[in-house]
Amino acid sequence: MIDQALDITPLPPEKAIAWFTAKGFQFSWDWAEMWQEVHASKFTVAKVTKADILQDIFDAVKKAMADGTTFEQFKKDLIPTLQQKGWWGKQEAIDTATGEMSIVQLGSQYRLKTIFNVNIQTSLQVGHYQAMTDPDVLKARPFWRYSAVMDAHTRPIHKFWNGTVLPADSPWWDTHYPPNGWNCRCMVVSMSMREIQRDGLKISDMPAENLRPWTNPKTGKVLYVPDGIDPGWAYNPGKDQVGHALAVAKDSATSMPKELSWKLLKDLGEA
Repeated sequence: MIDQALDITPLPPEKAIAWFTAKGFQFSWDWAEMWQEVHASKFTVAKVTKADILQDIFDAVKKAMADGTTFEQFKKDLIPTLQQKGWWGKQEAIDTATGEMSIVQLGSQYRLKTIFNVNIQTSLQVGHYQAMTDPDVLKARPFWRYSAVMDAHTRPIHKFWNGTVLPADSPWWDTHYPPNGWNCRCMVVSMSMREIQRDGLKISDMPAENLRPWTNPKTGKVLYVPDGIDPGWAYNPGKDQVGHALAVAKDSATSMPKELSWKLLKDLGEA
């Protein structure tokens, strides 16, 4: 992973903000405790066990999305609050799941960047999904194309998926709709058949899926994860959101312009 922050321009992505705002809170000690679809409706930060601290971080992310602030400004505004409340650096703490005392990493600039990037990019992708699945849009553009940022930081298998064109209702999107991992910058572009023909593309065969075993460090359960997708990311955050979040987001204003959402994902610095 490279050290590059997400730089937001001052154009608020209304659908993304509405979806993020509708989330409830849930405490967790480790990222593996909350699995995939749960993140569509719950906001959590590992090792935050106090509601006011979780609220502070949530409010800071929401403000950054609405105001178009950079990561540098986000951390400048948030770090003093976290330090004042004691959620910073390495400290002795009790694991809420096991009751064991250990030295753990609480707040840090690296952790704040992960919180910032993951929540913003996922929210953007949900907003984009809602725009593409609008009945009128879906009727006119019933095919989706996987689009990766083709640079030195792009995962090889994401480069391989780049240009894959499948119907919007293909089950492949249930597990491969981005983001497909920590700081994945990939996105999906909706297309009509005329556009596919114009660009010299064709409907793809569904890419072969190789599954690798992965053991959840918190539960000990062995799960099978598709190659190219980080554990915990093999789901579609737009499709799997639950009632209230879906209703709020769909009632919001127009989605983010395509060129802006692409800029935001490109600026994440890794795919």
